[in-house]
Amino acid sequence: MAVAVVLLATVLVFVVALLAAAGAGKLARMDGSTYPAALTRAATAFATVITLAALLT
Repeated sequence: MAVAVVLLATVLVFVVALLAAAGAGKLARMDGSTYPAALTRAATAFATVITLAALLT
């Protein structure tokens, strides 16, 4: 049971990180950034969410 909870929490954090990255990339692109700049912002948002989740655990 505990393994299932850990796996579900991990998947949830990963999905939230992907959604944050997609949102950051979309907002950067709507702001007029180039594709490489938008991708960099998306990667930064993804890494930030993963880092925050790791710090909380």
